[in-house]
Amino acid sequence: MNNGHRVSDKDLLLRARHDPSAFAELYERYVDRIYSYFYYRTGNHDDAEELTSRFFFRVIERVHLYEDRGVPPSAWLYRIAHNMLANWKRDKARHPEVSLESVGRPLQAWSQPEDVVMEREEQERILEAIRRLPEDRQFLLYLKFVEELPNAEIGKRMGRTEGAIKSLYHRTLVALRRQLQKHGA
Repeated sequence: MNNGHRVSDKDLLLRARHDPSAFAELYERYVDRIYSYFYYRTGNHDDAEELTSRFFFRVIERVHLYEDRGVPPSAWLYRIAHNMLANWKRDKARHPEVSLESVGRPLQAWSQPEDVVMEREEQERILEAIRRLPEDRQFLLYLKFVEELPNAEIGKRMGRTEGAIKSLYHRTLVALRRQLQKHGA
């Protein structure tokens, strides 16, 4: 922050090439969002933490490549995250491993165990259906529901018009409903 106003992401990226404090501020702005993106896409806390850590090392390595091309700097950052995730998925497919899933959020004292189990099963069915959608639709849902961005901002990040985002969102919800019906959710 300078003189009470927020430094733009673009300025932070440009300064981060030589100023560790600028990178630290960029990290603080994005760490939760990037972690959420990876968690939403992998469904596993450990994988999301590992990918988030790798992501910021990758940004440090590539910050000198950033160029202002008229799109939000977050689009450049999410492109790195997207590419890392695609590589990670490809590697996981080549070398599958059996992992113990984290239990998730703790049971609440007032919850009936069967209610908690049913809720978790439904959440997992929904996430599985989302993961079967094309990458752009998964990203749209992430921006809409995790980052809670308006359609205009989503359009900027995805390089589309607001109208195109509205249309894609509608088609995505229809496809998601079909996926859930097809798989009995």
